[in-house]
Amino acid sequence: MVGIQSLVFALLFASWATALPTHISMPPYTWKAELCKLSPRIQRALCPRQSSNSQTSVDTPIGTAHGTSDGSGATRFSVKYASATRWKPSVLATTWELPNGASDVTALPLPCVQTSNDDTVGTEDCLSMILYIPSSISQGSDAPTFMWIHGGSFTGGSATGPGLDGSKLAVATKSIVAVIQYRLGALGFLAPDGTHNLAVADVINALGFLKAVIPSFGGSASKITIAGQSAGANMIRAILAAPSASSLFQSAILHSDPMDFGFLSPSVHQEVLDAFTTNLNCSTSDSACLNALSVDAIMSAQNTLLDAAVDGDLDPAAGASEPIRPVRDNVLITNPLDLTETFPKQSKPIIVSTVRNEAGPTIYGNIPFDVDDSLYEDLVQSTFGSPRTSRILATALYAASPAVDGVEPDQRPQLEELGTDQIWRCATWTFARNWVGNGGKAYVGEYKVGATYPGNDGVPFCTGGGAVCHQDDIQIIFGTVQNPTAAQSALITEMQARYDSFLHTGSPNANGFSTWNVAGTDNVNAINLGQSGMATVGACNTSYWGNFVQFDYQVFNL
Repeated sequence: MVGIQSLVFALLFASWATALPTHISMPPYTWKAELCKLSPRIQRALCPRQSSNSQTSVDTPIGTAHGTSDGSGATRFSVKYASATRWKPSVLATTWELPNGASDVTALPLPCVQTSNDDTVGTEDCLSMILYIPSSISQGSDAPTFMWIHGGSFTGGSATGPGLDGSKLAVATKSIVAVIQYRLGALGFLAPDGTHNLAVADVINALGFLKAVIPSFGGSASKITIAGQSAGANMIRAILAAPSASSLFQSAILHSDPMDFGFLSPSVHQEVLDAFTTNLNCSTSDSACLNALSVDAIMSAQNTLLDAAVDGDLDPAAGASEPIRPVRDNVLITNPLDLTETFPKQSKPIIVSTVRNEAGPTIYGNIPFDVDDSLYEDLVQSTFGSPRTSRILATALYAASPAVDGVEPDQRPQLEELGTDQIWRCATWTFARNWVGNGGKAYVGEYKVGATYPGNDGVPFCTGGGAVCHQDDIQIIFGTVQNPTAAQSALITEMQARYDSFLHTGSPNANGFSTWNVAGTDNVNAINLGQSGMATVGACNTSYWGNFVQFDYQVFNL
């Protein structure tokens, strides 16, 4: 059978995924930092997060933390939570230190190394986070903490990405908000010596750092919720599958996790690693050579690897979209948390959500023309192979729409729905059923209202007609939508109230809003977010995806 990375459908996902860092990475370049110092007027217009109207100091077990407040109702503290030498496990910070050797408390962390607009940006010294402490919290408050893990296909993104200012969310939820960074791409997942999951261990160290320092800010070390979107949610699922991390947090929120991909197996990861190290011009045992490599050389080898995935030159199980991702190594990550193995017992409450049109940017952003029924069937065949294609095309929900008065309709809506269901929506509902069936509580939602995220604004489908595309929930959660509509404002208020309740009690039910029931092992009780009522089940039932039509992680036995 043809592998997913060699199909047109997957090529589209890969095209979007590899371009994503140019959308979401916003490194604070030197020229911008200098402009920000020129005048208050420029500062307000260009650098709203760089303001330093007042400073606050807090004594912590590892030194004095210095922060800055800009009148938002929260104080911001940037800090280096760990350090790491190249391709070695990170080590927790033992002193409070500003990121990147900065002396200015208003400085924001540089992103981890990544490619942006074909250039290498960021720094290897990037294991930093930004804390947002609302004025309502003081020492002894016992407040919860919300730790956000950014997305970006594990190759891009940062704590300073668009919409990730946590001030408003912290104030609204009366919680500490921490937005973290972790090593990306080859530097986080492809250690030449074969060490697995360095980036996952980075995130676990961030949790350990928070437990140690947040009591000094009025937070409770036992009330930490981890949350993230896309690859950030995938990272959370990896942490949920790591028993050694379980004591570090109480609950989790997963936005738009592409669960269909699954974790990599050690054998597939080794093939990906081999493809990467072949392009390094260093022996995998030559530490001196590896340490002397420039980041440009490493990014070049990484980009060659990603191109190979798109071209179908890697193991089909790796896929084209995220061939660099967490590995189920049976040491740190001990279970796939999917249908391929017995699901472990659970006790934590989780929220899992998707948006109405997860695949919208991929399909409409990469196919700027109508798709007729013949091309549609070819795309499905090349994507899914047999027997999945015949089963999909025989399903009314995904079958090609017939001509009307001799006019061929555009079949992209079917492609978009098919991609959304396979990779995100139905895979997420399956995960929720497993979670509940093994003792945990899961609350499932689907966003019917969103705010167009940078990058999606270049896709007409995502900016009109009520579509809610992948990433369009981020600014809703953080309350950072510019000039929100009435519907957006209402959903921001609702979701921040629900998250306030979830962070404090483990339930997202809040006064004044409809009841959000826990999922069952059959009906997941998925609610519409931004509209009344329940989400339509469609093909996301127990008998279709994962059964009649298998997910990719089942097909490739990851």
